[in-house]
Amino acid sequence: MAGRDDGNSAYGHKAFKRSKSHFADRITADGRDGRPVEAGRYRLVVSRACPWASRAVISRRLLGLEDTLSMAIADPIQDDRSWRFTLDPDGRDPVLGIRFLAEAYDRREQDHPGGVSVPAIVDVTDGELVTNDYQRITLDLATEWSALHREGAPDLYPEPLRGEIDAVMAEVYEDVNNGVYRAGFASGQDEYEEACAAVFRRLELLASRLARTRYLVGGTITEADIRLFTTLVRFDAVYHGHFKCNRWKLTENDVLWAYARDLFQTPGFGDTVDFDHIRRHYYQVHTGINPTRIVPLGPDLSGWLSPHHRERLGGRPFGVGTPPGPVRPGEEVPPRGRP
Repeated sequence: MAGRDDGNSAYGHKAFKRSKSHFADRITADGRDGRPVEAGRYRLVVSRACPWASRAVISRRLLGLEDTLSMAIADPIQDDRSWRFTLDPDGRDPVLGIRFLAEAYDRREQDHPGGVSVPAIVDVTDGELVTNDYQRITLDLATEWSALHREGAPDLYPEPLRGEIDAVMAEVYEDVNNGVYRAGFASGQDEYEEACAAVFRRLELLASRLARTRYLVGGTITEADIRLFTTLVRFDAVYHGHFKCNRWKLTENDVLWAYARDLFQTPGFGDTVDFDHIRRHYYQVHTGINPTRIVPLGPDLSGWLSPHHRERLGGRPFGVGTPPGPVRPGEEVPPRGRP
């Protein structure tokens, strides 16, 4: 998720187009791009508000990379320099020593295109941004970082299923992950209606699929589930109202609501979600479509912890593996951010 103040005020006034990740170097086991996987060398910078960054937060926790890949959490409210570290003492990230993520971007390349986005991985040794490739980061965490995974970590991108996972993820990205943004930031009625219709058409197809199977692909959690979850968990809180995706609420679709609750209650998912960050970011930063910056009081979040009964469909969330352990100290979601 990218943004600077002028860009945020422009949302809703021009056609929305997601920027391609400008920095796409990969951190790999063999270091072929010059950045080998190495414990303690890199820092993952995220916002708990951002669905793209939340994928990386969930993957990191499921795979047990907390002691290997440190994490910085940006303030959900941006200023004119975008993501900032005002949640930390003295407004500086304690590891990188910078006030704004933009500083790591500028160390890599001055006057870079595409804004400043999260998730981002920074090399602690030189303070330079390595990658902001939100589509690739989590896939590499699941595959290239496997030597550093915890014992019992799930296989989030199993090789025999990658073709099907990729196909499902492509559809989810186009119509759902990115579709809600195209609807919310549409600058005309026809543009909005086309995007909104595609969102719900795809959600209904996904609901039909998930009525028969507990997870999107295979009998365990995969990258495809993570990518769908990060949009579903934000749906009623921000996309239904703020982005005008209001044909129905998530809570009104029995299958998707149960599926989302199943994942939310799985260790590694709901314990990373901060509803306070989510609501404040969308409603206070996107001034182009919410100029008053008023944050709604609702919706009621208590239902996220209600029984879902999805276990009746079979499947095991972690396959032959085990759930992640307790949340690392300092990374807990504050009480006001929980349901």
